[in-house]
Amino acid sequence: MSTWTNYLVVGSLSEALAALSEAPKPARPVAGGTDLLLEIQQGRQDPVHTLVDVSRIPELLELEIRDDRLFIGAAVPVRIVAESPLVREHAGALAEAAALIGGPQVRNSATLGGNVAHALPAADGMIGLAAMDATAEIAGGDGVRREAILSLFRGPGKSALNDGEILVGFTLPLRGSGEASAFSRIMRPQGVALPILNAAVWMRRDGEGIQDIRIVVGPSGPVPVRATEIERLTVGRRFDETLRSTVCSAIRSSFHFRTSALRAGAEYRFELCEVLLDDVLGAAFARAAIGARGLAS
Repeated sequence: MSTWTNYLVVGSLSEALAALSEAPKPARPVAGGTDLLLEIQQGRQDPVHTLVDVSRIPELLELEIRDDRLFIGAAVPVRIVAESPLVREHAGALAEAAALIGGPQVRNSATLGGNVAHALPAADGMIGLAAMDATAEIAGGDGVRREAILSLFRGPGKSALNDGEILVGFTLPLRGSGEASAFSRIMRPQGVALPILNAAVWMRRDGEGIQDIRIVVGPSGPVPVRATEIERLTVGRRFDETLRSTVCSAIRSSFHFRTSALRAGAEYRFELCEVLLDDVLGAAFARAAIGARGLAS
């Protein structure tokens, strides 16, 4: 089976949009291709007539502070995201998530844009972006639109991106005083490339309490969502053993884990979630201490 019929390498965003519009259908943008090409080869997606390689477009390769936000181009390899001092300082959870995507060869090719566009409910990079309250920049025939990261998901493998649109990049708030984040996951020891669970937390600390927080755990449903009930229970509370116990008690009403042959049983995942969420909450709280900087703290 042929994976594609035509492969176009473009050098600008306008050229890419024109190629997607004019090429015989189906046409898809591709950067690293570590998810898309594999799924076509395995028969889990139909072959594509035209692949438009966007990995050389300058706008998609930028990683910089822009207008008081951190911008990460959709085609920046996840290895660069994981190692970037800017990402490690302002979005520690995302840096940690990117460092765990695949192996070294995959991280050299895979991109955050592909991680999000693939629309899996537990993609590591996407979970990290969601906790950081990222906004996606999307280019199409009508110009550039901006969408909250969680609005891009319609179901497992079903993206809200329209045909002919291209993810340009993501913007994230810069880290403020008393703020920090953390990411962790639990994998199957057999080497299956799917996490049993992963979790990311961003918080703003106020002395010994939590002033604000975002929590994302996946996969806990067909699309990624924030754990708003647990967030509500933690905001304004002192971070102590009582609060940790409250969080654990709220897990079963906050998440909808199911038994999966590739991941684990639902009951086991509920138990693991208590450990995983406690770990990332503790890590983020410690990093948010006065003077804490980046992942080294």
